Amino acid sequence: MKIYKNIFQQIISSENLLHAWDKFKMGKRNKLDVIAFERNLEENIFTLHYELKDKIYCHGPYQDFWIHDPKQRHIHKALVRDRVLHHAVFSILNPIFESTFISTSFSCRVGYGTHKGVKALVKMTRRISQNNTHPCFVLKCDVRKFFDTVDHNILLSILKKRVQDENAFWLLKEIVSSYSLTRERERERRAKPQRHTHR
Repeated sequence: MKIYKNIFQQIISSENLLHAWDKFKMGKRNKLDVIAFERNLEENIFTLHYELKDKIYCHGPYQDFWIHDPKQRHIHKALVRDRVLHHAVFSILNPIFESTFISTSFSCRVGYGTHKGVKALVKMTRRISQNNTHPCFVLKCDVRKFFDTVDHNILLSILKKRVQDENAFWLLKEIVSSYSLTRERERERRAKPQRHTHR
């Protein structure tokens, strides 16, 4: 198993951050927070770069809202600069971990997706059912609140097996620990207007 010890500079380079911005902004150019970030793009990118370089970067809070696609989902969205950084980290880490994923994992992978997943399912069911001549069962299920329940210590231990760059690991820890359901609920509670009773 290959170990990576010098990837921090690749992640935080201004070139990688600008490339991450180009990836991130696709389909989002009309969003108000994206427009505001782009208005001072150069300054925002270089400020982010120097905060990371000096290790004073701190991941911002998350904005929460509900969507229906078609089921109702509670979304927690990071600030634009943090999401740009997420893309920058992904661009360096993805080639490291891509080969470790099972071949039938189709979600959030470059070159994969729903259509390829359906084709693979059809191929598997034909094989198991011997061309639809025998019963074949498919289990459709979902892990309830998966991202809310991921054990951060286990996730970080998996990352640390390959990423043994102290600075890069500091950054990964900052990003992973930036979100927890307990912390977000506390932020929501503080932001919620307090009701006062009058005697």
